[in-house]
Amino acid sequence: CCEWLRCCGSGEPRPRTVWLGRPEKRDQRYPRNVINNQKYNFFTFVPGVLFNQFKYFFNLYFLLLACSQFVPEMRLGALYTYWVPLGFVLAVTIIREAVEEIRCYVRDREVNCQVYSRLTARGTVKVKSSNIQVGDLIIVEKNQRVPADMIFLRTSEKNGSCFLRTDQLDGETDWKLRLPVGCAQRLPAAADLLQIRSYVYAEEPNIDIHNFVGTFTREDSDPPISESLSIENTLWAGTVIASGTVVGVVLYTGRELRSVMNTSNPRSKIGLFDLEVNCLTKILFGALVVVSLVMVSLQHFAGRWYLQIIRFLLLFSNIIPISLRVNLDMGKIVYSWVIRRDAKIPGTVVRSSTIPEQLGRISYLLTDKTGTLTQNEMVFKRLHLGTVAYGLDSMDEVQSHIFSIYTQQSQDPPAQKGPTLTTKVRRTMSSRVHEAVKAIALCHNVTPVYESNGVTDQAEAEKHYEDSCRVYQASSPDEVALVQWTESVGLTLVGRDQSSMQLRTPGDQILNFTILQIFPFTYESKRMGVIVRDESTGEITFYMKGADVVMAGIVQYNDWLEEECGNMAREGLRVLVVAKKSLAEEQYQDFEARYVQAKLSVHDRSLKVATVIESLEMEMELLCLTGVEDQLQADVRPTLETLRNAGIKVWMLTGDKLETATCTAKNAHLVTRNQDIHVFRLVTNRSEAHLELNAFRRKHDCALVISGDSLEICLKYYEYEFMELACQCPAVVCCRCTPTQKAQVVRLLQERTGKLTCAVGDGGNDVSMIQESDCGVGVEGKEGKQASLAADFSVTQFRHLGRLLMVHGRNSYKRSAALSQFVIHRSLCISTMQAVFSSVFYFASVPLYQGFLIIGYSTIYTMFPVFSLVLDKDVKSEVAMLYPELYKDLLKSTIMYGALLLFESEFVHIVAISFTSLILTELLMVALTIQTWHWLMTVAELLSLACYIASLVFLHEFIDVYFIATLSFLWKVSVITLVSCLPLYVLKYLRRRFSPPSYSKLTS
Repeated sequence: CCEWLRCCGSGEPRPRTVWLGRPEKRDQRYPRNVINNQKYNFFTFVPGVLFNQFKYFFNLYFLLLACSQFVPEMRLGALYTYWVPLGFVLAVTIIREAVEEIRCYVRDREVNCQVYSRLTARGTVKVKSSNIQVGDLIIVEKNQRVPADMIFLRTSEKNGSCFLRTDQLDGETDWKLRLPVGCAQRLPAAADLLQIRSYVYAEEPNIDIHNFVGTFTREDSDPPISESLSIENTLWAGTVIASGTVVGVVLYTGRELRSVMNTSNPRSKIGLFDLEVNCLTKILFGALVVVSLVMVSLQHFAGRWYLQIIRFLLLFSNIIPISLRVNLDMGKIVYSWVIRRDAKIPGTVVRSSTIPEQLGRISYLLTDKTGTLTQNEMVFKRLHLGTVAYGLDSMDEVQSHIFSIYTQQSQDPPAQKGPTLTTKVRRTMSSRVHEAVKAIALCHNVTPVYESNGVTDQAEAEKHYEDSCRVYQASSPDEVALVQWTESVGLTLVGRDQSSMQLRTPGDQILNFTILQIFPFTYESKRMGVIVRDESTGEITFYMKGADVVMAGIVQYNDWLEEECGNMAREGLRVLVVAKKSLAEEQYQDFEARYVQAKLSVHDRSLKVATVIESLEMEMELLCLTGVEDQLQADVRPTLETLRNAGIKVWMLTGDKLETATCTAKNAHLVTRNQDIHVFRLVTNRSEAHLELNAFRRKHDCALVISGDSLEICLKYYEYEFMELACQCPAVVCCRCTPTQKAQVVRLLQERTGKLTCAVGDGGNDVSMIQESDCGVGVEGKEGKQASLAADFSVTQFRHLGRLLMVHGRNSYKRSAALSQFVIHRSLCISTMQAVFSSVFYFASVPLYQGFLIIGYSTIYTMFPVFSLVLDKDVKSEVAMLYPELYKDLLKSTIMYGALLLFESEFVHIVAISFTSLILTELLMVALTIQTWHWLMTVAELLSLACYIASLVFLHEFIDVYFIATLSFLWKVSVITLVSCLPLYVLKYLRRRFSPPSYSKLTS
């Protein structure tokens, strides 16, 4: 906090003027460019930790209890009996928090110490990410992460642009095209940026990652040059350069970064189990007050009765055991250690050891798509020609068809040009396959780029179209997958510029095509087209590909398109329909004249251009369907199936497109085959939202797909109704979600349902959602570790989530529940005995067990066996994974009286008999509770008994050592212990016999 105040300067964020390469000429103070995921700093650590501990009744109660012992009238025993346990609890908490803060600091330092190149007057110098300032000129290499929000000035790419991977910022799989500032790109060299007098005027820092307003001005030219800047000229922090080397000027740093402004501050999470224990403490305190009042009232409020009430409160204070905190905190450390050591989920890291029990009670899992469920690697899966379909196993047939076409062409004499005399000849399968593959190889926006590979330099590789040096660049990974597939079957895209394309055939022949027109893909049109001229034949062809919903009305009538598109979509494939139309020269010239005229019109330009293009989009010849799959992470389907069977509802929140998100939901079986999908129509106002919600209300058992814009309108006007309907859905997919919206959905789920949420993600755009959820899990992706660093638990693969919840979550919760029951049982035994003792001796506020006895009972005599319950398990981990239904189940003192009857007149031996019985009862009860014995449990039981027997020698001031050796002592202790344990054991046996828990059916 202090760091922030120091860096922040005063006042609200303002627009800024940033001079290129001159950080000293700044008009305001800017924050340092540091990533900070820590909850505390050096000064706030101790006060912050203590505040977080004592804001809960449980801890505050013990603090007040310990402080009361400084008052002589209230003192009941030695000070150490109160302060040692409290000090131990606080020490454990402070050490644990300190370790987590140090780990967090080390991880942040790793990110902040990444080295970049900075352009200066003395040349290029290396600079740490944390030392980058507003105004610095930073060089970012290909595949390097952008360290701060920058304006794109120059690129090494010939085409004067670069591609950007933004999946860690907005969750979108498509690469973004970014353009440099024109007058900076035209300079001869990057060093010249420091020789010109220029500045960027930029808007104030804000949360919007999709828009930007600014200007670039060069003052030393005559006249001064000004260029407007938009989102296309920006490089936001957290994105990755996908092509070339770029130079940018830093605009925003630190907490003013777009990515940081979209994340919430880290908060201290308190588990539901701890809150329940805190609530139970209040109930026990109520019982404590009642018992104390009863004791004083039986004394008829004689003398200084108010002091007596306080003394009784202190006397019965063992009802609320401080050892419960000690045991639970140490239990959490053990659970965290067990999770880290599990060989079946290697690389799993527990970053927040305070909430492992949360993993056992999750009701809603909210997951990201890109990089979490999918690998963001597209694979071509199917080519469908109507009568025949080719899958991955039959691609060699496609290859042989292509090979036969080109070998046949090279062997045949050159065909005469112009129309042949033969009439309609049935096209062979080879020519149909060839036409489809050629259309896929030509209809795209992919550019092949050649890089040196150490053996061949770039110029040589480009000249000879070297396969080993070629990489494909495109805004969409789908398009790259299609072009890579055509290469695998023999038709390779080897060259492309603004006006031409080159394909290489299996016989190494180069086919040249001139690009006459290109119509890019838009979200509205859902299709893209290209008009090319074959240089060898002069033929002009219009190729088009797009979504089935729009292409169905463009292609010639057929009886298979709709059915096959449906079949492929059900398999989770992204389907594109490919079509072509041959154009005569006159036909194209007429189109071009109308197209140019439409582009020059001032009014309704886009409408007129669309109308002209649509005049060509009629009766096109349907060539094929292509099916591309976004590769899922390993074992995503069985993991989601396991979670569903465990009663956990899965919601997918992604920044990606609606079609992509829907395909992934089907492919991952997030939406089962027999479930309908309701795609929530795009709504822009209250009345539309009302109508669409009514339409959705009539649907039953169907998954919901909704976009971020519609979600915002629904939450603005009909928050309660929307969440009520969404919570009834078996699955929900929210697409085009901003990071802030993801966090909002998590928060609303918590508020509306009161259930526990778990958020899973791998990118910077998931951090807000992870921090807002009750339990955040980060997946270590290829693109950095921002999400895993901010999460409570970090896994290397999504499939590890199944075991983390079903085995470790379930065990942690059940063990903590058993542990807390025993510790409370132990304290109730002591308090009951104290109550009976006080009643017998005329309601005197005198302690029965003093000094070391009271501390020893809850530590060395019984702690080890009770604590060994953290190793207990009711079923094997394999059974818990096989029957996830067991996870659903989680969403679902007699000693003293016996002692008094057997004392006869030997009240002097009351302490010896009752204390020994108490210890033995506790050890026996633990032994009867354990489901699966571990060798450490046996050692703990025997060690505790040995410790007690050995310590009797030193406790002669409390216990008569000679009496212990008598037969009278032995039979009385045995009877009391049996009377205490037997009824509970019989009760437990009957319950297991007539109402067995789910796990017992599997273990019997």
